[in-house]
Amino acid sequence: MKRIALAERPTGFPTDANFRLEEAEAPAPGEGEVLVAVKYMSLDPYMRGRMDDGPSYAAPVPVGGTMEAGAVGEVIASNDPKFKPGDMAMGMFGWATHGVAKASMMRKVDPEAAPIQTSLGVLGMPGFTAWAGMTAYSKMKAGETLVVGAATGPVGSMVGQLAKRAGLRVIGVAGGAEKCEMAVKTFGFDACIDHRGKDAKAMREALATECPDGIDIYFENVGGPTLGGVIPLLNLHARVIICGMIAWYSGESDETGSMPLQKLWRYSLVKRLTIQGLLQTDHVARFGEFLREVTPLVASGEIAYVEDVAEGLENAPQAFMGLLKGKNLGKLVVKVA
Repeated sequence: MKRIALAERPTGFPTDANFRLEEAEAPAPGEGEVLVAVKYMSLDPYMRGRMDDGPSYAAPVPVGGTMEAGAVGEVIASNDPKFKPGDMAMGMFGWATHGVAKASMMRKVDPEAAPIQTSLGVLGMPGFTAWAGMTAYSKMKAGETLVVGAATGPVGSMVGQLAKRAGLRVIGVAGGAEKCEMAVKTFGFDACIDHRGKDAKAMREALATECPDGIDIYFENVGGPTLGGVIPLLNLHARVIICGMIAWYSGESDETGSMPLQKLWRYSLVKRLTIQGLLQTDHVARFGEFLREVTPLVASGEIAYVEDVAEGLENAPQAFMGLLKGKNLGKLVVKVA
Protein backbone atom coordinates (compact mmCIF):
# COMPACT_ATOMS: atom_id res chain seq x y z
CA MET A 1 0.00 0.00 0.00
CA LYS A 2 0.91 3.66 -0.23
CA ARG A 3 0.08 6.37 2.27
CA ILE A 4 0.79 10.03 2.91
CA ALA A 5 2.13 10.74 6.37
CA LEU A 6 2.41 13.99 8.32
CA ALA A 7 6.17 14.58 8.02
CA GLU A 8 6.22 17.64 10.29
CA ARG A 9 3.76 20.12 11.72
CA PRO A 10 3.22 23.23 9.60
CA THR A 11 4.00 26.75 10.68
CA GLY A 12 1.33 28.86 9.03
CA PHE A 13 0.23 27.69 5.61
CA PRO A 14 1.11 24.02 4.80
CA THR A 15 3.95 23.26 2.39
CA ASP A 16 5.19 20.14 0.57
CA ALA A 17 7.66 19.58 3.43
CA ASN A 18 4.77 18.78 5.78
CA PHE A 19 3.85 15.63 3.82
CA ARG A 20 5.67 12.40 3.00
CA LEU A 21 4.61 9.65 0.54
CA GLU A 22 5.49 6.20 1.88
CA GLU A 23 5.08 2.54 0.93
CA ALA A 24 4.21 -0.12 3.49
CA GLU A 25 2.68 -3.56 3.83
CA ALA A 26 -1.09 -3.48 3.52
CA PRO A 27 -2.68 -3.93 6.97
CA ALA A 28 -4.49 -7.13 7.94
CA PRO A 29 -7.95 -6.81 9.48
CA GLY A 30 -8.32 -7.98 13.08
CA GLU A 31 -11.42 -9.28 14.79
CA GLY A 32 -14.47 -7.25 13.78
CA GLU A 33 -12.43 -5.27 11.26
CA VAL A 34 -12.58 -4.80 7.49
CA LEU A 35 -9.84 -4.14 4.91
CA VAL A 36 -10.76 -1.78 2.06
CA ALA A 37 -8.95 -0.88 -1.17
CA VAL A 38 -9.62 2.84 -1.43
CA LYS A 39 -11.09 4.25 -4.63
CA TYR A 40 -11.79 7.84 -3.55
CA MET A 41 -10.72 9.88 -0.52
CA SER A 42 -12.06 13.20 0.69
CA LEU A 43 -10.17 16.46 1.19
CA ASP A 44 -11.75 18.90 3.66
CA PRO A 45 -10.69 22.14 5.37
CA TYR A 46 -10.89 20.61 8.89
CA MET A 47 -7.78 18.56 8.06
CA ARG A 48 -5.62 21.67 8.47
CA GLY A 49 -6.57 21.78 12.15
CA ARG A 50 -5.61 18.12 12.61
CA MET A 51 -2.08 18.98 11.48
CA ASP A 52 -1.55 21.19 14.55
CA ASP A 53 -0.85 19.93 18.06
CA GLY A 54 -3.22 22.19 19.94
CA PRO A 55 -6.49 21.98 21.86
CA SER A 56 -9.42 21.13 19.61
CA TYR A 57 -12.50 18.94 19.44
CA ALA A 58 -10.46 15.99 18.09
CA ALA A 59 -6.95 14.60 18.56
CA PRO A 60 -4.27 15.80 16.12
CA VAL A 61 -2.61 13.55 13.57
CA PRO A 62 0.67 12.40 15.15
CA VAL A 63 3.90 13.27 13.35
CA GLY A 64 4.65 10.22 11.21
CA GLY A 65 0.99 9.17 11.24
CA THR A 66 -1.25 8.81 8.20
CA MET A 67 -3.13 11.99 7.33
CA GLU A 68 -6.77 11.66 8.34
CA ALA A 69 -9.57 11.41 5.76
CA GLY A 70 -12.86 9.80 5.03
CA ALA A 71 -12.60 7.44 2.07
CA VAL A 72 -14.68 4.95 0.11
CA GLY A 73 -13.62 1.77 -1.62
CA GLU A 74 -14.04 -1.95 -2.14
CA VAL A 75 -13.95 -4.48 0.68
CA ILE A 76 -11.19 -7.02 0.01
CA ALA A 77 -11.16 -8.84 3.37
CA SER A 78 -13.65 -8.86 6.24
CA ASN A 79 -13.82 -10.28 9.74
CA ASP A 80 -17.34 -9.05 10.31
CA PRO A 81 -20.53 -10.56 8.85
CA LYS A 82 -21.96 -7.12 7.95
CA PHE A 83 -19.38 -6.73 5.16
CA LYS A 84 -18.21 -9.13 2.48
CA PRO A 85 -15.58 -8.85 -0.28
CA GLY A 86 -16.89 -6.80 -3.16
CA ASP A 87 -19.04 -4.52 -0.99
CA MET A 88 -18.46 -0.78 -1.24
CA ALA A 89 -17.80 0.80 2.13
CA MET A 90 -17.02 4.23 3.55
CA GLY A 91 -14.83 4.83 6.60
CA MET A 92 -11.94 6.86 8.02
CA PHE A 93 -9.17 5.14 6.05
CA GLY A 94 -6.91 8.19 5.70
CA TRP A 95 -4.72 9.41 2.85
CA ALA A 96 -3.87 5.89 1.69
CA THR A 97 -4.54 3.26 -0.94
CA HIS A 98 -5.73 0.75 1.69
CA GLY A 99 -7.26 1.04 5.12
CA VAL A 100 -8.57 -1.04 7.99
CA ALA A 101 -11.40 0.00 10.29
CA LYS A 102 -13.83 -1.60 12.68
CA ALA A 103 -17.04 -2.57 10.94
CA SER A 104 -18.98 -0.64 13.57
CA MET A 105 -17.26 2.57 12.38
CA MET A 106 -18.04 2.02 8.69
CA ARG A 107 -21.12 2.21 6.52
CA LYS A 108 -22.04 0.27 3.42
CA VAL A 109 -22.45 2.34 0.25
CA ASP A 110 -24.98 1.44 -2.44
CA PRO A 111 -23.47 2.18 -5.87
CA GLU A 112 -26.91 1.85 -7.43
CA ALA A 113 -28.31 4.76 -5.39
CA ALA A 114 -25.59 7.27 -6.35
CA PRO A 115 -21.92 7.31 -7.42
CA ILE A 116 -19.83 6.00 -4.53
CA GLN A 117 -17.84 9.23 -4.13
CA THR A 118 -21.02 11.08 -3.14
CA SER A 119 -20.65 9.28 0.21
CA LEU A 120 -17.80 11.74 0.82
CA GLY A 121 -19.72 14.86 -0.20
CA VAL A 122 -23.38 15.55 -0.84
CA LEU A 123 -24.43 12.23 0.79
CA GLY A 124 -21.58 12.19 3.29
CA MET A 125 -20.14 14.24 6.12
CA PRO A 126 -20.29 17.67 4.38
CA GLY A 127 -23.87 17.28 3.21
CA PHE A 128 -24.89 15.89 6.59
CA THR A 129 -23.15 18.76 8.40
CA ALA A 130 -25.21 21.28 6.44
CA TRP A 131 -28.46 19.35 6.92
CA ALA A 132 -27.86 18.81 10.65
CA GLY A 133 -27.05 22.46 11.27
CA MET A 134 -30.01 23.75 9.33
CA THR A 135 -32.56 21.33 10.76
CA ALA A 136 -31.31 21.57 14.34
CA TYR A 137 -30.39 25.24 14.74
CA SER A 138 -31.53 27.54 11.92
CA LYS A 139 -35.25 27.86 12.83
CA MET A 140 -35.62 28.97 9.21
CA LYS A 141 -38.90 30.45 8.04
CA ALA A 142 -40.11 31.34 4.56
CA GLY A 143 -39.33 34.92 3.67
CA GLU A 144 -36.21 35.19 5.81
CA THR A 145 -32.73 35.97 4.46
CA LEU A 146 -29.81 33.57 4.83
CA VAL A 147 -26.16 34.26 4.03
CA VAL A 148 -23.65 31.43 3.68
CA GLY A 149 -19.90 31.61 3.07
CA ALA A 150 -17.96 29.15 0.91
CA ALA A 151 -21.20 28.99 -1.01
CA THR A 152 -20.17 26.51 -3.71
CA GLY A 153 -18.45 24.05 -1.38
CA PRO A 154 -20.25 20.87 -0.33
CA VAL A 155 -21.48 22.37 2.95
CA GLY A 156 -22.40 25.82 1.67
CA SER A 157 -24.17 24.59 -1.44
CA MET A 158 -26.31 22.18 0.61
CA VAL A 159 -27.14 24.90 3.15
CA GLY A 160 -28.29 27.24 0.39
CA GLN A 161 -30.38 24.63 -1.39
CA LEU A 162 -32.11 23.53 1.83
CA ALA A 163 -32.91 27.16 2.60
CA LYS A 164 -34.28 27.78 -0.90
CA ARG A 165 -36.52 24.73 -0.57
CA ALA A 166 -37.87 26.28 2.64
CA GLY A 167 -38.68 29.58 0.90
CA LEU A 168 -35.80 31.77 2.10
CA ARG A 169 -33.84 34.41 0.19
CA VAL A 170 -30.33 32.96 -0.09
CA ILE A 171 -27.17 35.01 -0.60
CA GLY A 172 -23.87 33.21 -1.08
CA VAL A 173 -20.33 34.45 -0.61
CA ALA A 174 -17.59 32.85 -2.72
CA GLY A 175 -14.18 33.57 -4.21
CA GLY A 176 -14.28 34.57 -7.86
CA ALA A 177 -16.81 35.19 -10.62
CA GLU A 178 -16.90 31.53 -11.70
CA LYS A 179 -17.94 30.34 -8.25
CA CYS A 180 -20.50 33.11 -7.86
CA GLU A 181 -22.04 32.17 -11.21
CA MET A 182 -22.16 28.52 -10.09
CA ALA A 183 -23.93 29.49 -6.85
CA VAL A 184 -26.72 31.18 -8.80
CA LYS A 185 -27.01 29.01 -11.91
CA THR A 186 -26.22 25.55 -10.52
CA PHE A 187 -27.37 25.78 -6.91
CA GLY A 188 -30.21 28.28 -7.34
CA PHE A 189 -29.06 31.02 -4.96
CA ASP A 190 -30.69 34.43 -5.33
CA ALA A 191 -27.30 36.16 -5.51
CA CYS A 192 -23.65 35.60 -4.69
CA ILE A 193 -20.97 38.10 -3.62
CA ASP A 194 -17.33 37.74 -4.63
CA HIS A 195 -15.29 38.30 -1.47
CA ARG A 196 -11.96 38.65 -3.25
CA GLY A 197 -10.27 41.99 -2.65
CA LYS A 198 -12.93 43.13 -0.16
CA ASP A 199 -12.32 44.17 3.43
CA ALA A 200 -15.05 44.05 6.08
CA LYS A 201 -16.43 47.47 5.11
CA ALA A 202 -16.71 46.52 1.43
CA MET A 203 -18.32 43.21 2.35
CA ARG A 204 -20.86 45.03 4.49
CA GLU A 205 -21.74 47.36 1.61
CA ALA A 206 -22.11 44.48 -0.85
CA LEU A 207 -24.18 42.45 1.57
CA ALA A 208 -26.41 45.41 2.40
CA THR A 209 -27.27 45.75 -1.30
CA GLU A 210 -28.29 42.09 -1.58
CA CYS A 211 -29.92 41.89 1.86
CA PRO A 212 -32.16 45.01 2.01
CA ASP A 213 -34.15 43.49 4.89
CA GLY A 214 -31.06 42.49 6.87
CA ILE A 215 -29.78 38.98 7.62
CA ASP A 216 -31.75 36.46 9.68
CA ILE A 217 -29.38 33.46 9.45
CA TYR A 218 -25.64 33.41 8.86
CA PHE A 219 -24.08 30.00 8.26
CA GLU A 220 -20.42 30.61 9.04
CA ASN A 221 -17.79 28.68 7.10
CA VAL A 222 -15.09 31.29 6.57
CA GLY A 223 -14.55 33.98 9.21
CA GLY A 224 -12.40 36.91 8.05
CA PRO A 225 -13.86 40.02 6.38
CA THR A 226 -17.07 38.18 5.47
CA LEU A 227 -17.90 37.80 9.15
CA GLY A 228 -17.00 41.44 9.75
CA GLY A 229 -19.40 42.46 6.98
CA VAL A 230 -22.25 40.26 8.19
CA ILE A 231 -22.34 41.15 11.89
CA PRO A 232 -23.67 44.74 11.59
CA LEU A 233 -26.46 43.55 9.27
CA LEU A 234 -27.84 40.83 11.53
CA ASN A 235 -31.50 41.30 12.44
CA LEU A 236 -33.14 41.05 15.81
CA HIS A 237 -33.03 37.42 16.98
CA ALA A 238 -30.76 36.40 14.11
CA ARG A 239 -29.08 33.00 14.25
CA VAL A 240 -25.38 32.44 13.56
CA ILE A 241 -24.31 28.82 13.01
CA ILE A 242 -20.54 28.42 13.29
CA CYS A 243 -19.36 25.52 11.15
CA GLY A 244 -15.87 26.62 10.07
CA MET A 245 -13.38 29.49 9.84
CA ILE A 246 -11.26 28.61 6.83
CA ALA A 247 -9.82 32.15 6.56
CA TRP A 248 -8.03 31.64 9.89
CA TYR A 249 -7.01 27.96 9.78
CA SER A 250 -3.35 28.67 9.03
CA GLY A 251 -2.86 31.30 11.70
CA GLU A 252 -3.93 34.42 9.82
CA SER A 253 -4.52 37.39 12.14
CA ASP A 254 -7.48 39.05 10.41
CA GLU A 255 -9.83 40.39 13.07
CA THR A 256 -12.95 40.82 10.93
CA GLY A 257 -11.97 44.33 9.90
CA SER A 258 -10.62 45.35 13.32
CA MET A 259 -14.01 44.88 15.00
CA PRO A 260 -13.28 44.87 18.75
CA LEU A 261 -14.67 42.04 20.85
CA GLN A 262 -16.53 44.67 22.87
CA LYS A 263 -18.45 45.77 19.77
CA LEU A 264 -19.23 42.18 18.75
CA TRP A 265 -20.51 41.43 22.24
CA ARG A 266 -22.71 44.52 22.20
CA TYR A 267 -24.23 43.49 18.84
CA SER A 268 -24.96 40.09 20.38
CA LEU A 269 -26.76 41.68 23.31
CA VAL A 270 -28.69 44.39 21.49
CA LYS A 271 -29.79 42.10 18.64
CA ARG A 272 -30.36 39.14 21.03
CA LEU A 273 -28.36 36.90 18.72
CA THR A 274 -28.17 33.13 18.95
CA ILE A 275 -24.61 31.99 18.18
CA GLN A 276 -24.35 28.21 17.90
CA GLY A 277 -21.30 26.05 17.26
CA LEU A 278 -21.91 23.09 14.95
CA LEU A 279 -20.10 19.74 14.98
CA GLN A 280 -21.73 17.02 12.92
CA THR A 281 -20.53 14.43 15.43
CA ASP A 282 -23.18 15.71 17.85
CA HIS A 283 -25.88 14.62 15.40
CA VAL A 284 -24.72 11.23 14.09
CA ALA A 285 -27.84 9.50 15.46
CA ARG A 286 -29.78 11.35 12.73
CA PHE A 287 -27.58 10.27 9.81
CA GLY A 288 -30.10 7.67 8.65
CA GLU A 289 -32.84 10.31 8.62
CA PHE A 290 -30.58 12.54 6.51
CA LEU A 291 -29.95 9.81 3.94
CA ARG A 292 -33.64 8.91 3.71
CA GLU A 293 -34.57 12.53 3.06
CA VAL A 294 -31.71 13.70 0.83
CA THR A 295 -30.79 10.64 -1.27
CA PRO A 296 -34.00 10.78 -3.35
CA LEU A 297 -33.51 14.53 -3.85
CA VAL A 298 -30.00 13.95 -5.17
CA ALA A 299 -31.17 11.10 -7.40
CA SER A 300 -33.93 13.28 -8.90
CA GLY A 301 -31.65 16.29 -9.38
CA GLU A 302 -33.62 18.44 -6.91
CA ILE A 303 -30.41 18.77 -4.88
CA ALA A 304 -27.47 19.59 -7.15
CA TYR A 305 -23.83 18.85 -6.44
CA VAL A 306 -20.49 19.53 -8.11
CA GLU A 307 -17.32 17.48 -7.67
CA ASP A 308 -13.70 18.45 -8.26
CA VAL A 309 -11.62 15.28 -8.74
CA ALA A 310 -7.83 15.20 -8.30
CA GLU A 311 -6.10 12.19 -9.81
CA GLY A 312 -3.65 10.10 -7.77
CA LEU A 313 -2.80 9.82 -4.08
CA GLU A 314 0.56 11.50 -4.68
CA ASN A 315 -1.26 14.68 -5.75
CA ALA A 316 -3.33 14.95 -2.56
CA PRO A 317 -1.01 17.46 -0.79
CA GLN A 318 -1.08 19.93 -3.68
CA ALA A 319 -4.85 19.53 -4.03
CA PHE A 320 -5.28 20.09 -0.29
CA MET A 321 -3.19 23.25 -0.31
CA GLY A 322 -5.24 24.48 -3.24
CA LEU A 323 -8.42 23.77 -1.28
CA LEU A 324 -7.24 26.02 1.55
CA LYS A 325 -6.77 28.80 -1.01
CA GLY A 326 -10.19 28.23 -2.59
CA LYS A 327 -8.88 26.82 -5.87
CA ASN A 328 -11.34 23.92 -6.03
CA LEU A 329 -14.76 24.04 -7.67
CA GLY A 330 -17.24 22.01 -5.64
CA LYS A 331 -16.50 19.02 -3.41
CA LEU A 332 -12.84 18.05 -3.64
CA VAL A 333 -12.05 14.34 -3.75
CA VAL A 334 -8.96 12.38 -4.78
CA LYS A 335 -9.39 9.44 -7.14
CA VAL A 336 -6.97 6.93 -5.63
CA ALA A 337 -7.68 3.91 -7.84
